Amino acid sequence: MDSTRKAELKAIEKKLLWLACWTIHNANHLREKGDGLKVGGHQASCASMVSIMTALYFDCLRPQDRVAVKPHASPVFHAMQYLAGNQTREKLEAFRAYGGAQSYPSRTKDIDDVDFSTGSVGLGVAITAFSSMVQDYLAAKPWAAKRPEGRMIALVGDAELDEGNIYEALQEGWKHGLRNTWWIIDYNRQSLDGVVREGLAGRIEAIFGAFGWDVVRLKYGALQKAAFEEPGGEALRTWIDGCPNALYSALAFQGGAAWRKRLLDDIGDQGDATALIERRSDAELQELMTNLGGHCLETLGETFAEQARHDRPTAFVAYTIKGWNTPLAGHKDNHAGLMTPGQMEEFRATMKVREGHEWDLAEGLDIDEAALREAVLSTPFFAAGRRRHHAEPVATTGPVALDDKVLSTQAGFGKILDQIARSESKLAERIVTTSPDVTVSTNLGPWVNRRGLFARDAVADTFRDERIPSAQKWAFSPEGQHIELGIAEMNLFLLLGAAGLSHSLFGERLIPVGTLYDPFISRGLDALNYACYQDARFLLVATPSGVTLAPEGGAHQSVATPLIGMSQDGLASFEPAWLDELSVIMDWSFDYLQRDGEGDPDERTWLRDETGGSVYLRLSTRALEQPKRREDEAFRRGVIDGAYWLREPGPNCEVVIAYQGTVGPEAIEAAGRIGGDRRDIGVLAVTSADRLNAGWHAAMRMRKRGHRGAMSHIERLLSPLPSHCTMITVIDGHPATLAWLGSVCGHRTAALGVEHFGQTGTIADLYHHFGIDADAIVAAASELAPGRPVRLVNPL
Repeated sequence: MDSTRKAELKAIEKKLLWLACWTIHNANHLREKGDGLKVGGHQASCASMVSIMTALYFDCLRPQDRVAVKPHASPVFHAMQYLAGNQTREKLEAFRAYGGAQSYPSRTKDIDDVDFSTGSVGLGVAITAFSSMVQDYLAAKPWAAKRPEGRMIALVGDAELDEGNIYEALQEGWKHGLRNTWWIIDYNRQSLDGVVREGLAGRIEAIFGAFGWDVVRLKYGALQKAAFEEPGGEALRTWIDGCPNALYSALAFQGGAAWRKRLLDDIGDQGDATALIERRSDAELQELMTNLGGHCLETLGETFAEQARHDRPTAFVAYTIKGWNTPLAGHKDNHAGLMTPGQMEEFRATMKVREGHEWDLAEGLDIDEAALREAVLSTPFFAAGRRRHHAEPVATTGPVALDDKVLSTQAGFGKILDQIARSESKLAERIVTTSPDVTVSTNLGPWVNRRGLFARDAVADTFRDERIPSAQKWAFSPEGQHIELGIAEMNLFLLLGAAGLSHSLFGERLIPVGTLYDPFISRGLDALNYACYQDARFLLVATPSGVTLAPEGGAHQSVATPLIGMSQDGLASFEPAWLDELSVIMDWSFDYLQRDGEGDPDERTWLRDETGGSVYLRLSTRALEQPKRREDEAFRRGVIDGAYWLREPGPNCEVVIAYQGTVGPEAIEAAGRIGGDRRDIGVLAVTSADRLNAGWHAAMRMRKRGHRGAMSHIERLLSPLPSHCTMITVIDGHPATLAWLGSVCGHRTAALGVEHFGQTGTIADLYHHFGIDADAIVAAASELAPGRPVRLVNPL
């Protein structure tokens, strides 16, 4: 690195440190807030990352590289994008305020060039490994454009390594031959509450090494390495290596005089070591002792360049000082600490920033604005402009018709996917499936048999080669379209998130389909939320569901998942009962997850379907006798909108039974039994409580805004019912999923469902126990009959 470029990088490093700290100070101490609450912003965590991000972005990265930024370094990232012209002063001044730069980098809410949203610690780290796997998957496909391979990079706080999902990802990466992945660990040795345990660096190296990663320590900066070559330098090095983390941090906070006293007490010999210390002023000694590898642009640049020569996964342990070069440096309380106005003025003087010029690009620097701008924009990473790709949608093939008379929705899903696998359609080509070691038991077996398992290098099916009969073909090849995962739902959702962003990250459209057991959605819920927050697009197929999985007992029977489907933003949730419903929903889903419109609502439903999103199917193992196949447009529209009348209510309807999912036969049986005593019974087939509820709330919001005629789908369905009509809702899941239907038009409602952990038994046993069988529905109708006292109790 020549002297000119070194000076440019030092100027960028200084400016990023100032802007990050000033952005946070402005938000907390200068901007009008009204509520008086602390805004926050992590000045110390920003300071420890400044040098690493400067060396990485301005001396190492290429446009094809992708970075997940440590959440608490968000202000540094925004400052960097401000220098590059991708962020505005107005957004920085509104940091952590409405409409401003986000607290943590966000792909969907920030205007600057965010590769991966971060914020739920650990997940932004792990998704880089799965993005590298997706990149390898695309590189193996003949239909994918050949692009330069990028590195998937995570900037990681050392305390962030406490997150368990990181280690689950390490094992999965080892199984798949992970490449082109860097995790750069900000080893500042401080967490939110204190200082990390001694010896953590050694543990990190051992763990990463065990999974085949290169591990590179960046412990000493150029000043320290030069000092070690002086007489007495070896004693200094030995002292640094043996110094406890807490003491090193405390001395960094106290400054040069404290360093001098401690070093002279511990290694002063009235000879070489003493002379080494005495040759330096207090300021020079502070600079020397805080010149760790993670704060030395020269050391960082050389190390990154060396590791860039190969594609092995690499963990960099970069020693830093939390709060480096600020008045907060090293203090154990600095994680959420803020510089006081007095400390900020001290910092301002150090940075040579004049009052009123805080946002000026070159203020306090030894280069002018034009030179700074040129230094930034000539960097390969920024020279290419914004790096998000676009991929054209893939046409769907239309609903797949199944002729089975009796079948479960889980088995129907497998048959539909198998029919798609038989085709030579572009849709079939772009589908990639994955599952956490439940591939066969979630009915992906037929798809895998036709399309194969993916691996960069071919692996034969030994059982088949040895002529041992097996229903499954388990051979791996670059042509395969199923990515096998171990039993870790976090990894499933992280892979779906990475594959669901392939069109934006890599310019190639994938249709990711992930399957898992419905009750175990909760085990990966953080990663599911994270994938949706990034606007990743995928089809999630969860089966088997509910107490319908009767013999398996409570640990395998899901209760709350319908509510998760309703509450999770970015995820349209469906629970079909019948095969023709499932077929329509799957075809719609493959199109929906590719949409990226502006979000104007459909005035028929008031749902913003143009924007697209991901889809969750809650399916069942219970085989049901199928109704005659329905193919008319009104039926298909009702299925997608969330409900349709399976039995149209008459003008004097006294009871409506609304069901979702596999309890459809119980609803139909109960309607037949009630029909002799009650007039004009209606049966409402709900395919998506999620979409019904979303449309209802959207229509109410629109009416408040002056659209008086706005009416949701569920309001059109229920508004003709007489006011005395009773509604009974039933689901193999939490009753709150459908209980709100009574609020739409004010009908009395009995909500039947499952509120407690399940247990073993037959379907009939459990439906009777939880009060969701036909008897329970009939009893509820009797309890709520017009003219009788209403007692909302379990009739059983």
